[in-house]
Amino acid sequence: MKTVLEVVEATSGYFARHGVDGPRLNAELLIAHALGKKRLDLYLEFDRPLGEGELEPARELIRRRAKGVPLQHLLGSVEFYGREFLCDGRALIPRPETEQLIGALLAHEGLRRPAPRIVDVGTGSGVIALSLAAELPEAEVTGVDLSPEALSLAAENAARLGFGTGPGERVCLLASDLLSGTEGEFDLIVANLPYIAAGEIDSLSREVRHDPRSALDGGPRGTELIEALIAAAPARLRPGGLLALEIGHDQAAPLAAALERHHYRDIRSVADYQGVLRFLFASYG
Repeated sequence: MKTVLEVVEATSGYFARHGVDGPRLNAELLIAHALGKKRLDLYLEFDRPLGEGELEPARELIRRRAKGVPLQHLLGSVEFYGREFLCDGRALIPRPETEQLIGALLAHEGLRRPAPRIVDVGTGSGVIALSLAAELPEAEVTGVDLSPEALSLAAENAARLGFGTGPGERVCLLASDLLSGTEGEFDLIVANLPYIAAGEIDSLSREVRHDPRSALDGGPRGTELIEALIAAAPARLRPGGLLALEIGHDQAAPLAAALERHHYRDIRSVADYQGVLRFLFASYG
């Protein structure tokens, strides 16, 4: 009978041989999840023998992780901006860079006005829309997406955070092609739309390829959906309203040029923590 520590070490080696990044961390998180414990609890039980009944639930998780199934899908949730969100194959796995976007938006003066109206285009699992709704208790927040599966996941996350999404609620989830299904004007239009060129998707890591293709495919150049939103947003922005975009690593210059062609002002690009120009902000009117 192996101890908790022996199982963790054996799993770490198994993951390393199968090309899993962060093999020790992955091993600890999955074994803790299978045992119904927190990761730190394992450190208090390293010498405890594990029976067959306890090992069996972990084996399938370990096997699937070694085959490239994302850790977040196996755990069923992900932490984002201090809150836990359900996470599975219905929508893009939230990336740490997007937390930086939330922080930048919360510092924007335009959202300090009473009851700002916000729309999150391509909401996916709802992490942007719901994080902003939680941080801005007076805001009216709409999340739109074309994918019924993504919207169902966003609705489950809204319910977990205590938000209703029916008529008259402060949070609304809506099936819409970009802004076509929305009404009225917004103080903020924010979007983390697909930005991978279609021809590059098959070369992405096996973990990323578990995300829905529709959440990755930004068109032949990768910027087509974002460019369509840039063109459509002025009709839905209040005077001085903000458009905020998360973009691909080499897209800041061409998309800034697109913003200029559509007469946006105060255009600025912001780097993420890795130094990549990851965000674009622009005002209109």
